[in-house]
Amino acid sequence: MKKAYVFPGQGAQFVGMGKDLYDGSAQSKELFEKANEILGFRITDLMFGGTDEDLRQTRVTQPAIFLHSVILAQSLGDGFKPDMVAGHSLGEFSALVAAKALTFEDGLILVSKRAQAMQKACEAEPSTMAAILGLDDEAVESVCAGIYEIVVPANYNSPGQVVISGSEQGIEIACEKLKEAGAKRALPLKVGGAFHSPLMEPARIELAEAINQASFKPPVCPVYQNVNAMPATDPDQIRKNLIDQLTSPVRWTQTARNMIADGAVTFVEVGPGTVLQGLIKKLDRNIEAFSA
Repeated sequence: MKKAYVFPGQGAQFVGMGKDLYDGSAQSKELFEKANEILGFRITDLMFGGTDEDLRQTRVTQPAIFLHSVILAQSLGDGFKPDMVAGHSLGEFSALVAAKALTFEDGLILVSKRAQAMQKACEAEPSTMAAILGLDDEAVESVCAGIYEIVVPANYNSPGQVVISGSEQGIEIACEKLKEAGAKRALPLKVGGAFHSPLMEPARIELAEAINQASFKPPVCPVYQNVNAMPATDPDQIRKNLIDQLTSPVRWTQTARNMIADGAVTFVEVGPGTVLQGLIKKLDRNIEAFSA
C-alpha cells in the first residue's frame, strides 16, 4: 500500500497560483521571497497578479510551477511521506527537491537556467509540438521515423495520447500523415519550441554544465525519472538522467505503470492543475489519485 507523489510540468500554470501558500504560512512566504532574490525579479508578482501571457513566458512558467509544487510539498510537513516520487518534465526537478536530492536553492537555480537555455534553443530554430490522440505509441513512432524533417515522440502521456516535437514543417507533415494513419486528432500546441527533441541539444549542453556543478544527495525515496521510467536513488545516475531529459521523450505512461507495478495504490499530485492524476486514472481506474 504505497503512496506516490507526482509533480506537474509546463502548462499547468494559472494566474493566482501559490497566493494561498504565500498568505497562509510564514515559512512559505519566506521561500517565495528567497526565490524573488535568487531569480532577480519578483516572480511572485507575476504568479499572483500577472497575466496569462506573463505566465506563458518560459523563463517565468518553469520556476513558477517549480515554486508552487515545492512550497506546497513543504507545507504538508510531516504529512509528506512519499514511498516514491516522479515529475513530468520540469516536474522532475520539483520531485528531486521534495525528495531532498537537491536543495531548494540549487533546484530553483537549475530550473531558471533550464528555462533560459530552452528559450534560447527555441529562438535559434522555429519549432513546435503537437498532441496526437487515438493512435498507439508504435504507430506514432513509425510515422515520425519516416519523415525527413526532425520530428519525434516527446511525451508518452497515456495510452492513445502522445505529443510529438520537431521542426515546424516536420510537425505539419507528421500531423497530416498521422491523421491518414488513423489518429482521431492531431492538435498543434501553443508552445515556444520543440521540447524533448534533438533541437534542444544546445540547451542540454548548457544545462549539463550547471547540473554537473550542483550537489546531489541520495533522495529519501526512489525517484522515477522521465528518461527511462525507472526508479533511481544514486546521485550520479540521477544527474545523468536529468541531463539526458532535455533531448529524450518523457515516458510518463511507462513511469506510472512502473510505479503501480512497484506497489503504488495512491497518487498525490503536488502543484498546479490536475493533469497527471487524470492521466494515471486512465491507466487504472482502481487507483486513488487526488491533489495535495
